[in-house]
Amino acid sequence: MGFDPSIILASWQFLAGGLLVTLQLAATAIIGATILGTAVGIARAYGPRALAIPLAFYVDSMRAIPVLAVLLWAYFGLPIATGITLSPVVVASFALIIHVGAYMSEVVRGGLLSVRPGQMRAALALGMTRGQAIRKIIVPQAAIRMLPPYGSVLTIAIKDTAITTVIAVPDYMHRSEVVSSQYLQPFEVFTLALVVYFCILFPTTRAVDIVYRRISYRGRS
Repeated sequence: MGFDPSIILASWQFLAGGLLVTLQLAATAIIGATILGTAVGIARAYGPRALAIPLAFYVDSMRAIPVLAVLLWAYFGLPIATGITLSPVVVASFALIIHVGAYMSEVVRGGLLSVRPGQMRAALALGMTRGQAIRKIIVPQAAIRMLPPYGSVLTIAIKDTAITTVIAVPDYMHRSEVVSSQYLQPFEVFTLALVVYFCILFPTTRAVDIVYRRISYRGRS
């Protein structure tokens, strides 16, 4: 079986446009999930008890439901429930943010709770408020400890963008399927897809590991 690069050369602009959509969607999901996960993680670790049950339900439900089910419900169910119809890209961003955000919140909560309680007591004894202690003492140490699991969540967010093809988001995977169906030569198209996703994800995970190794000593307490 030979590899025919002419298909790729003929479709590279179309595929490159899909790659741009994938990167934009991944960036939106990562930024949104980081903000949401940080807020939920801090609230679960140090917030009022009244928030404990609803936030725990959100996190556990999102981790229990496949992202595909969340994506399809947001695309088909949300318009029925609210009467609001959104574009596939907006729906995909929303679904990925709330799904990945649940995992991110556990990374944040675990990092915060890994810092010894004595750090908080010492900060309060020095006259800091609880908010100042969290912001200036706990979070800087916890953020470094979060890096390895945060890198894993990054890869999940990027890979999950490929699932959005089911609602016709014009991402790289969707356009690969289009090219494959046009030329009826899936081997070349999806082999390239494997290479493209590897080239995105492998440097990302390695970069996070390198950064963590260089600054991990700052997170020790």
